[in-house]
Amino acid sequence: MSRTASEIATQPGCWRRAAAAGAAFDGLPRPGERVAVTGCGTSWFMAIAYAALREAAGQGETDAFAASEFPVGRRYDRVVAITRSGTTTEVLALLGELRGKVATVALTGDPKTPVMDAADAVAVLDWADEESVVQTRFATTALAFLRAGLEAAGPLPAGVKTVAEAAVDAELAVTEPLAEAVVAAEQWTFLGRGWTYGLAQEAGLKMREAAGAWTESYPAMEYRHGPISITGPNRVTWVFGALPEGLAGEVAGVGGTLAAHATADPMADLIRVQRLAVEIAESKGYDPDHPRNLSRSVILAP
Repeated sequence: MSRTASEIATQPGCWRRAAAAGAAFDGLPRPGERVAVTGCGTSWFMAIAYAALREAAGQGETDAFAASEFPVGRRYDRVVAITRSGTTTEVLALLGELRGKVATVALTGDPKTPVMDAADAVAVLDWADEESVVQTRFATTALAFLRAGLEAAGPLPAGVKTVAEAAVDAELAVTEPLAEAVVAAEQWTFLGRGWTYGLAQEAGLKMREAAGAWTESYPAMEYRHGPISITGPNRVTWVFGALPEGLAGEVAGVGGTLAAHATADPMADLIRVQRLAVEIAESKGYDPDHPRNLSRSVILAP
């Protein structure tokens, strides 16, 4: 078993630990604050998911930006930065620009890195850190941590599960066999609505990173405005969360394969895509622990 596959399988336990840690952490956004969330790559997609979920919960206006595109002149009450390595150049530069202007909190997997001094508050999730280059359990654990903070602050949006409930769904996601048609496909399109759109983006990235696969990601209701044109036999449309009315029939009508687990927590469904990425990589003879052209952290030369 690859190191990546081993780390993927530990996510239910990581989320349960995050549920307790996130509920008790004092530095997370408070209801009513205007908040921005930032990161790079996978961390940015987790930021997008959290921002949409926080707004849906009625806890305050929440934006998400890639760290390199953050509007530093815009006013926020608090900025949340996600950085597994604690060394990402763009995140550290942004936190430096914001110091003394806005309260900042960082989520990281490594307490022996510069981010510890760059943010006003730091949540260290070192028990979810990874040896793998490709992020899996740290990303979802960071999102679980932030979701737990939302739970502690007020009611969740209708239909959104607690982190504890998501962990139960994750137990099935790490063991249930993947559908043969999904594994055998040549192309995958990932869709989501609201907070699950960030998960759809992350699913596409994971397949590209680990398996060099042809994947695309869109808001679910935008799928019929062009992207459906690539759907057909041996191609998968994977929907996170609730299935838009009529979409299943349209996918079937053009010969595509629909993948949907509407009763599962969407974050648990992301585990299935992580497992799929590893399986596809190994079928191509790739090493999912050492993907092409990637490193654990992007550190730019000065």
